[in-house]
Amino acid sequence: MKTKNQSKEIIKLAHGGGGRLSQQLIEQVFLPVFGNEMLNRMDDSAVFNVLHSRLAFTTDSFVVHPIFFPGGDIGKLAICGTVNDLAVAGARPMYISVGFIIEEGCFLDDLKRIVASAKEAADEAGVMIVTGDTKVVEKGHGDQVFINTSGIGVFEHERIVSGSNAKEGDCIVVNGPLGRHGMAVITTREGLGFQTRIDSDVAPLNHLIDVMFSSTDQIHAVRDATRGGLATVLNEIAGQSGVSIEIDEAKIPVTDDVKGACEILGFDPLYVANEGIVVACVGADAADNMVQSMKKEKYGARSSVIGRITGSSDGEVLLRTEIGSHRILDQLSGEQLPRIC
Repeated sequence: MKTKNQSKEIIKLAHGGGGRLSQQLIEQVFLPVFGNEMLNRMDDSAVFNVLHSRLAFTTDSFVVHPIFFPGGDIGKLAICGTVNDLAVAGARPMYISVGFIIEEGCFLDDLKRIVASAKEAADEAGVMIVTGDTKVVEKGHGDQVFINTSGIGVFEHERIVSGSNAKEGDCIVVNGPLGRHGMAVITTREGLGFQTRIDSDVAPLNHLIDVMFSSTDQIHAVRDATRGGLATVLNEIAGQSGVSIEIDEAKIPVTDDVKGACEILGFDPLYVANEGIVVACVGADAADNMVQSMKKEKYGARSSVIGRITGSSDGEVLLRTEIGSHRILDQLSGEQLPRIC
């Protein structure tokens, strides 16, 4: 029986999209109950001390549809996503757990392929899968395979890197073209036969991020631009740090195939999910040298400075367009691409 004060609100797909509704869900449901000093920082990994060691710990769940897409699959995605969340905290990823929720009727060969892909990604990143779990649910109660991961990393330096640590005057750096993961998944899901195949950018970025940290001690904030894309991550950093950010449209790398697909489908590449893009806020004096070091690495060849932190504010993010005007880049209010990671 419904009580007088019971809410009629329901959970929507958009609550999982990484935008404004996701943030509201966390702030209204989870933080009031679970909130503590570490969780309230709202970074990609929790950072804490155990005895004499400083550790990073993260967890994530992956529900991508389809489970195989150009450039990757749910197994590779799960490992890379966890590795990257640890790396952007400044930690060296070490150990990962993998839990599989398998739907009855899933092909055994597909599961073997996913497991092999996860192992290959872990080997490239230099991490060990040390524990896991399997569950099987009835047909119709899943979508072939869901994966949950957790990861532990260790710190080899004393730097503080957080979404709340961006500084006025910092340059905004990205390592490559935007929107490839989201467009790879959506074009495969919908069976869209574009002339050029768009491959996901899913990749472990920890070795690239090591190079970034080795090149300078002026990195203040690092994030990977996954759900909600670059615009959402910049809004999160701006809000956490209390700064305003301006990025230059002419300097933002987007490949022609992604740009064309977004135009046809009505998407903005600044809000499309990535799985191989790192965003860094770094002191202006160090940005150019860091970018040059990044360009020598496998996943950093198209690294560039795309903007700067212009001052203190309540978290405004602006795009300077190619014609010289400005528009506000707000958080997504709904779900642009469901089931993308």
